[in-house]
Amino acid sequence: MRKILIIVENLPVPFDTRVWQEATTLAANGYTVSVICPKGKNYTAAEETLEGVHIFRHDLPEAGGGAFAYFREYARALKEEKRLAKRIYKEIGFDVIHGCNPPDDIYMVARGFRKYDVRYVFDHHDICPELFEAKFGRASGLFYKSQIYLERQTYRHCTFAFVTNESYKKIAVERGGMKPERVIVLRSGPRLERMQIREADASLRKGHQYMVGYLGVIGKQEGIDYLLEAARILREKGESVQWGIVGGGPYLETAKIHAHEMGLDDCVTFTGRAPDDEMLAMLNTADVCVNSDEYNAMNDKSTMNKVMEYMALGKPIVQFDLTEGRYSAQEASLYAVRNDAADMADKILMLLHDPELRARMGQYGRERVTSELSWEHTSRALLDGYEKFFTGVFDG
Repeated sequence: MRKILIIVENLPVPFDTRVWQEATTLAANGYTVSVICPKGKNYTAAEETLEGVHIFRHDLPEAGGGAFAYFREYARALKEEKRLAKRIYKEIGFDVIHGCNPPDDIYMVARGFRKYDVRYVFDHHDICPELFEAKFGRASGLFYKSQIYLERQTYRHCTFAFVTNESYKKIAVERGGMKPERVIVLRSGPRLERMQIREADASLRKGHQYMVGYLGVIGKQEGIDYLLEAARILREKGESVQWGIVGGGPYLETAKIHAHEMGLDDCVTFTGRAPDDEMLAMLNTADVCVNSDEYNAMNDKSTMNKVMEYMALGKPIVQFDLTEGRYSAQEASLYAVRNDAADMADKILMLLHDPELRARMGQYGRERVTSELSWEHTSRALLDGYEKFFTGVFDG
């Protein structure tokens, strides 16, 4: 029996969509899968088994806003991951530790099991040096250098790696020193059975003519302030638009304050973290969906799940012109000048006033997902990677 332990620190499962899709796909294909993750809202059980996946959750200190707060969180998580990994090895066993960053320190857990011939596989979700730069506004200093060091050590200790796109593969080869044949692009495609197209709910428009939707984490680097500024601009133009913002995160309360100060209370709805039914109702009602991630070194190279989820629902998109965002959406999106809220507002307005263009773009995006980018297609890379691993292709 092939046994895999997945470790993820920044989100609980099954809330972490990519990790949960990986875990359940592996379990459905005959692997024994265990997951270590933190507890979170609605996911507080220390242990449970869902869809054949053994889940072990641990507590974390409350997230803070500075580098030292992150260090405290990482140190606590690492301690808990080591404790739970020892227990899981005794009770269930594993041949592989599959580490999902951030942060890039999970290889330290795997290092303690090398004497049992347990290998480490790196699942590169976020480029941590660029993430640090986006959060703290600097690419220097001790903490930044520590991110570079940990990324290098992670690649040094892994047998092979999964990465989310070609930009990350380039980093793995050039910065991480990996052989290209040991780096597998595993895109985080949406599951079509989850992203269901439904009838619009007119009540969510709250009397407005149009609706714009957003789905994702509410963090500062996600560019929510650009989205709110676009809302203010269209309001001043006299456009009747309701804005539905679905998601939670560290910047949520600040974003609510900004919306209030901008006089947007009657046209902006923040749902916070929402169950799928509420999320699907909001996005299916939206005429246009927005990815407001600002241009920076991280976002330009990162694939955003929200973009492909919008496409799965047949929604036209407006986003800033980012490398991987353009690769994912192609003709399903209009591309605003980077970090320009006024141009984003203009692109949104163009779509709102052109239903035929919206329909063409939405259809293009839906077909691109169903034919190429859904999890049913992209998950083959996960299974192929582990088949190579367990048949010895990566030995030597």
